[in-house]
Amino acid sequence: MNASCCEHKGEEFAQIVRRSETRKVLIIVLVINVAMFFVEFGAGIVASSASLMADSLDMLGDALVYMISLYALERSRRWQAGTALFKGAFILFIGLGVIVQIGLKVLYSVPPSSQLMVIFGVLALVANLYCLRLLWSFRADNVNLSSTFECSRNDVLANLGVIVAAGGVAWFQSPWPDIAVAVVIAGLFLRSAGRVIIGAWSHYREPPLTASE
Repeated sequence: MNASCCEHKGEEFAQIVRRSETRKVLIIVLVINVAMFFVEFGAGIVASSASLMADSLDMLGDALVYMISLYALERSRRWQAGTALFKGAFILFIGLGVIVQIGLKVLYSVPPSSQLMVIFGVLALVANLYCLRLLWSFRADNVNLSSTFECSRNDVLANLGVIVAAGGVAWFQSPWPDIAVAVVIAGLFLRSAGRVIIGAWSHYREPPLTASE
């Protein structure tokens, strides 16, 4: 019985340490994303880049995702699934917002500054690769953290898209590469939202194992 008791306490201690590590990582990536939203959004306005602004909205969305993930960290599995559902709905909302922004860009198209796009696209890529590295070991812990990792992975793809768009703008002297990448980023939002919502819904519908869940 003593061995079993010690083993149980050891498992509880390991879970506490894991939650503490997760909380620390989520706070770090939250701060990075909030800072990068302001930096990239301002750069998008100055550069007149739809893809930079779309990417900055992604940063803002992720900041909210990390904030919600922190709140759900010590909640039940059902709470975590519900949180993931909300995150999926928010990602969908951001994706639709990007589509509206793309429509405005098509109507009032002005070639963006490819130099600013490269500079801030690379800066955002470095920031998101660091976030992805921090979140990597937590990606399979639960549906809440899995959806969080999904958001960060999309960020890296979006950053690469901005850099590619900058090359296209410089080569063709046209706003269309920027618009095309913004469309791809919007598609990533919508695809990610669908995956998060479907995965979270299946967990949310599972009957609780205990009264606390």
